[in-house]
Amino acid sequence: MPRPEFQAPPDVFYNESEARKYTTSSRIIEIQSRISERALELLALPNDGVPKLLLDIGCGSGLSGETLTEHGHQWIGYDISKSMLDVALERETEGDLLLADMGQGLGLRPGVIDGAISISAVQWLCNADKSSHDPRLRLKAFFGSLYRCLARGARAVLQFYADNVKQSEMIVTFAMRAGFAGGVVVDWPHSSKAKKSYLVLTCGPPSISTLLPKGKGENGEMCSDDDDDSSDEDGEKTVGIYERNRSKKRQKTKKNGKGKDWLLKKKEQMRRRGHDVPADTKYTGRKRKTYF
Repeated sequence: MPRPEFQAPPDVFYNESEARKYTTSSRIIEIQSRISERALELLALPNDGVPKLLLDIGCGSGLSGETLTEHGHQWIGYDISKSMLDVALERETEGDLLLADMGQGLGLRPGVIDGAISISAVQWLCNADKSSHDPRLRLKAFFGSLYRCLARGARAVLQFYADNVKQSEMIVTFAMRAGFAGGVVVDWPHSSKAKKSYLVLTCGPPSISTLLPKGKGENGEMCSDDDDDSSDEDGEKTVGIYERNRSKKRQKTKKNGKGKDWLLKKKEQMRRRGHDVPADTKYTGRKRKTYF
């Protein structure tokens, strides 16, 4: 059976009946609880006894939020499915719930969130559910707004199911372009069913605090250093570390090949010949705006 994101948009797929079916499944509850515990572990919050304000992106009916509540934290839940949030309200979850599309950005004040988790939600952004949807623009809006709302040094742990390597690379690429440091941690990399991928991001430049933990292997034990260096059967590693990668703007060149470099060279020739030439500025060579 195909995964939910391939059947319908999230706000359509998770209707009232599907939301209740999802929330009452003992298997789903167990899996959500286990993944949420692992995400909270990777979040590496300081053990100072002070409750943190966390973000649960794609919170659904509040199953992952219950784990945050059990650990004494306050949380804000985002989800696009009204039916899922209605079930969360019926269950009287402790978090504040917001009906919103994460692909349009998170409308939160800068630096107010101490950490963020997301369980099985980010991969939905890779699909174009509407003619107006562009996965790249939606990923850019999501990661950019997530970076802004996190406090400096805070972490975000996003568990996701990528359809292929290209989709996984696209998710990681836009996270790095937003300014995050970090990478992917894979638990049980040699298992086709139990394998879980976590995108562990730190808000800020790479440092000692951004070092990633090892992925879990068989029997829940941490993978050895040898496992980190060698790829598994699918060509993935238990830990993948990436650097910030902001794309540089290309220098525009005119159709006739006479760009800024040509113009600066020509002005220098005119100066040597004794002509009065305007000084070079950052605007030299730029096209003038058209005024009406």
